[in-house]
Amino acid sequence: MTTRGSGVIIRDSYATPSGTVLCLTTLGMNDANMKKILDKTTKLIFTQQGGMFSSALILSLMIVVSRLFGFLRYRTLAGYFNKSQLDIFFASFRLPDLVFEILITGAFTASFIPIFIRYQKNKNELEENISTIFNIIILCLIVFTVISLFLMDYIVPLITPGFSQDKISQTVFYSKILLAGQLPFLIFGNFLTGIAQAQRIFFVSALAPVLYNLMVIVATFFFADRFGLAAPVWGVVVGAVIFFLIQIPVYIKQNFRYLFVLKLTKGVKEFFHMVLPRIFTVISSQIDATVDLTLASLIGAGSYTVFYLAQHLQLLPVSVIGVAFGQASLPYLSELFEESKIDELKKVIVDSILNLFFLTIPIACFFIFARTPVVRLFFGGEKYDWDATVKTAVTLSAFALALPFHSIYYFLTRCFYALLDSRTPFLASVISVLINTILSVVFIIYLKLPVWFLAISFSLSMILNVLILFFILNKKTGGLNFRFIVTETTKILAAVFIASGLTYVLLKILDLLIFDTSRTINVFFLILVGVILYLSLYLFLAWIFDIKEIYLISRLLMKFKDYQKKLLEIYSAYE
Repeated sequence: MTTRGSGVIIRDSYATPSGTVLCLTTLGMNDANMKKILDKTTKLIFTQQGGMFSSALILSLMIVVSRLFGFLRYRTLAGYFNKSQLDIFFASFRLPDLVFEILITGAFTASFIPIFIRYQKNKNELEENISTIFNIIILCLIVFTVISLFLMDYIVPLITPGFSQDKISQTVFYSKILLAGQLPFLIFGNFLTGIAQAQRIFFVSALAPVLYNLMVIVATFFFADRFGLAAPVWGVVVGAVIFFLIQIPVYIKQNFRYLFVLKLTKGVKEFFHMVLPRIFTVISSQIDATVDLTLASLIGAGSYTVFYLAQHLQLLPVSVIGVAFGQASLPYLSELFEESKIDELKKVIVDSILNLFFLTIPIACFFIFARTPVVRLFFGGEKYDWDATVKTAVTLSAFALALPFHSIYYFLTRCFYALLDSRTPFLASVISVLINTILSVVFIIYLKLPVWFLAISFSLSMILNVLILFFILNKKTGGLNFRFIVTETTKILAAVFIASGLTYVLLKILDLLIFDTSRTINVFFLILVGVILYLSLYLFLAWIFDIKEIYLISRLLMKFKDYQKKLLEIYSAYE
């Protein structure tokens, strides 16, 4: 078919494997070359990852991009709104996040993949089980949304006692918008993400959050001056819609048939057996997050923003490394357990823990000794003043104390889910939350300490949580190589401490004599020089100390080279 109009010739339509029809234009290339590009691009997007490490690498790369856009979003917000206004924006997510975490993180994410893998060989059983699970979640979403909308005016004042009446009213209003406008599309989108990840397809599901963050940035940049906080709030809603829509081709590509059905099958019973403890685990952590909001609101205006931004900055490496590793590991750990390959499972656990330590311990130390320039780089917006910057930096260093343990936490919980045990992470989480809550209340209510003691409470409780999970997992698997873990970790710590000391001295000298750090661009160059020196020293010392995990770097480079080759193949089609 050929159509002429406005001087553009459009001819021939090609259907991609996802079912999406694309029209090709004859703008200097023939149909064969264009089709070749489409085929290569489709192959890149829908490629199934062959191993746990390559899956974690793809997820990590995409999460890095997504998180960078996320922090660009925070920096944009800090340029348009002061810390008191940002209190309202961030607090408005508390109740919608609570519902989301219960339904997705609790009821879906970790329990979905093992069920999908177990029944994937029988298409009818798979569709029946997965459709029933999704329909149950949708029914729960409707119930939670209706109840929350009615109770919002009463709940928000209870969890933000330090807010003024005007701040409470705005928080209620924006919370309702996020609950009704954002949440359903995030639920639908994560359903598609679960299907893709169960098939080891990570590219599109990792790209979706990038577009989500981009919409918030665009909405803030163009409309904040006119509509105030409503601009980024509605940007979040539009971003959630795009988050869902962009993943539909993955769903179509998998040829998965959704059924409007509710059946209590064996798979659904297994799901409920796994999900109930997991839901209670999430509820306990969400109660913990709500307590943090309540206590931070009592400290003073802007305190919750300081806590929130510092927490999310330390979540950057946790997400890029810990969460990505945890998400990518679950299908492989589940398969090893299903095939009764316990020795291989134990080796994967030990190697993964050490790999995570090797990557996250140096980051944690960098966040401690370079905390102020890091915060200035990420959040140094026009309206984010020096007092907020200093408080955020100190809070970040308090969070960094547990950063390696926080990263390992996501992997260890996936180990238990692969063993079809969600009860143990729940019990460990309850103990951790109780300790965190008690310490937080004592620090803030009774001792009247600053906001960063909320971060210290979190770090202490997270370390305890991970230790509990590790020793129980050690017992369940018949014993892990604990001595090897301790030996390698000690060498990692030695290399990090030496590299940190030398880099810290250099940063101080550069700050005083060379870089005028009153300007953001010079802060960037200061951090860049520090990172290059720090990384070089760390890798050199790791080689000197014969740290086995240094070979992870060469594996990373090889995997990246393979992925880069796929990208180059696409563009070579033009030639």
